[in-house]
Amino acid sequence: MKKMYFIAIYPSEEIIKEIKDFKRDMAISYHNSKALKNDAHITLFPPFSRELELEEDIHIAFQKIDTNLPPFEIELNGFGSFPNPKNPVIFVHPEDNIHLTDLYHRVKQQFSFAKYSFTPHMTVGYRDLSWENYLKAWEKYHHKEYKTRFLVDKILLLRHDGKWVPIAEKSLTETI
Repeated sequence: MKKMYFIAIYPSEEIIKEIKDFKRDMAISYHNSKALKNDAHITLFPPFSRELELEEDIHIAFQKIDTNLPPFEIELNGFGSFPNPKNPVIFVHPEDNIHLTDLYHRVKQQFSFAKYSFTPHMTVGYRDLSWENYLKAWEKYHHKEYKTRFLVDKILLLRHDGKWVPIAEKSLTETI
C-alpha cells in the first residue's frame, strides 16, 4: 500500500490559528475550502508517495538530515501569490531567510529524488480557488497587513493517513 509523505516546518499554534482565520475567509468569501484541510506550514520537501513497507528507509534518510544549526526566526510579512490561471495560490509571505534556505539544502541532500523549486510560503488559498475568485481575493489580500514571527527549532516528517500526521521530528541543535 502506498502512502504520501512530506517534510515541513510549522509555526506556533497561535500563528496556525491566525492563518486559519484567513483560510476561513477564503472559504466563506471566495468558495475556497481546500486550504482549510491543512495547518499552516512551510514545505521543505513536497509530498511524495512510497510503499508503506519502505517507510523505514524514509525514516533513515530523515534522521540523516544535518540539523546541526541553531534555531532561527522566520518573519512573516504580508501576502503573496502565484497567479497561475489554472491553479492560482494566495499565501502568507515569509521574508527571505538564509537559514531557511540552508535548511532546505540540508533536506535536499538526503531527499534528492524529486526536482522542485523552493519558494517558501504558507498557503491560504489554492486548489478549488477559481481564477475569478483569485482575482477578487487578491484585490483584498495583496494590500492586507499581517506581520509576525516564529522560531524554527525542528523539522517534521509527515505521512498522510486521511490527514497529514507527524511521524518523526528532528530538532535543530547546534553542537560545537
